[in-house]
Amino acid sequence: MARGKVQLKRIENKAHRQVTFCKRRSGLLKKAKELSILCDADVGIIVFSSKGKLYELATNGTMGEVIDRYAETSRGAQIAQGVHIAWYEAEEDMALMKQKVQLLQKGLRYMFRGGDGIMSLNELDALEKHLEIWMLNIRSSKMQIIFQEIQELKNNEGILKSANEILQVKIEEQNLMIDMSSVMSGYPYQITMPSDKFGMLY
Repeated sequence: MARGKVQLKRIENKAHRQVTFCKRRSGLLKKAKELSILCDADVGIIVFSSKGKLYELATNGTMGEVIDRYAETSRGAQIAQGVHIAWYEAEEDMALMKQKVQLLQKGLRYMFRGGDGIMSLNELDALEKHLEIWMLNIRSSKMQIIFQEIQELKNNEGILKSANEILQVKIEEQNLMIDMSSVMSGYPYQITMPSDKFGMLY
């Protein structure tokens, strides 16, 4: 008598669900051991029951070693995938750059020949957009350089003002010293004692 096909859905009866879990778990672990022996494979199985109980199987070593191996392999695959994506993006960038260079070269030939070259409308539109972008970049760089030069001039102006103030103070100090020396040399003071008409001192 043929066995009927089991419908895959949650078993509502709790007792039947527990019996099925135990049978299928045992069968799964048995098949994993057979796979490991027959095919020389390393198998790791982790199962949590509905109540949170842990069942595990590591056919070679411990479960921790299996998990570490999985993490290293998975990390290596992620790195390889990242390298592949980066390489693909680099190839796309190179292709796009080649198109830009070819368009620029074609545009230069077109301009040097006075518009006698052959360029399609789409190519001319693309060249015009690139030229507009380049002009914006040039203007932005130019404004940045001008702003930096203005800042340097302002800084130099501040330095010169400070130096001028210091020189003014020194000049005033020198002028004061000259005035003092001229006063001292032009009006010598003589200390004399008072006397009477006979030359006798009081």
